[in-house]
Amino acid sequence: MTANNKMRKGWVPVALTVAVACALGACKKDEQAAAGPQAAQRAAPAPTPETVVSASVSAMGVDQLRDAANTAYNDNRLYAPPGNNAMEYYLALRDKQPGDAGASSALSDLLPMTVIATEQSIAREDYEEASRLLALIGKADPNHPALERLKASVASGESKLKQQTETQKLTAEEEAKRKADQLKQREEDQRKQQEQQRQQVAQQEQAQREAAQREAAQREAAQREAAQREAAEREAAQRQQAAPAAAARPAAASTELRAISQPGPKFPPAAQRAGATGSVQVEFTVGTDGNIASARVVSSDGTRQFQREFEREALNAVKRWRFQPIGQATTSRRTISFEQ
Repeated sequence: MTANNKMRKGWVPVALTVAVACALGACKKDEQAAAGPQAAQRAAPAPTPETVVSASVSAMGVDQLRDAANTAYNDNRLYAPPGNNAMEYYLALRDKQPGDAGASSALSDLLPMTVIATEQSIAREDYEEASRLLALIGKADPNHPALERLKASVASGESKLKQQTETQKLTAEEEAKRKADQLKQREEDQRKQQEQQRQQVAQQEQAQREAAQREAAQREAAQREAAQREAAEREAAQRQQAAPAAAARPAAASTELRAISQPGPKFPPAAQRAGATGSVQVEFTVGTDGNIASARVVSSDGTRQFQREFEREALNAVKRWRFQPIGQATTSRRTISFEQ
């Protein structure tokens, strides 16, 4: 055997050892890469009612929270994305001001949509998002009737998914694809729900426009009636002026308005949630029996978006006012304020 042949035979075991070591190292790296996303997922703590509101949201002031909540609600960011949605803003606002009626009303409106979103997340096996939404529901209403049912569904689904994952041994690429599909479906579900919300808002706005048109027609009719009544009152006044002065003095004295009941106006819920304010000047005529014979809006100011609602509630309130009977119909004006 030549010296060269001996050297080649001596290198063969060494080369094999190096190749095996490299292959084992590569396999180990692949296993670590595949396990990386799963390990990161396990390390992330599940949100709870105490932690579901992000720290940046909790640090905001009352006025900032109210403005951000209104913006998110109008933009249909109802419960997502995390840290920038109406649910978190209203929950933080309620924490800072437990008696805030606007926040409580908005959360009552948002809860049913958040429950639907949780059920959709469970259906697509997106248990991470379902757990976050469950935490939002639990903070908004710890006694919500759907809470325990949804928690059981999430726990059962996670258990089945874990068994399925262990059985299938998903690779890192497959796991990433599954996560991407879940995110895509999550966005699609929210888009559909937001579209439904926009359609409902459009229907409500159409109904409000139709109601405003009806109110305008009623207002015009009331104004015509008031003009006719005022003409009749002027004629009656002229007849009274022609009567003896002794009879006119008691009649004039009996026109002083003495209120029996003056209930305040109802604050429109949407305006209350938005923190809007305004005032309405109303002209009204009191009949001889002390009841309101007619009323109309003279002027109004405040948040333009809710101006018609303020006018409507001011008129409704004035029409319920009662005064002591008087000698002749009397017209007066009052300004009604809407303050929070």
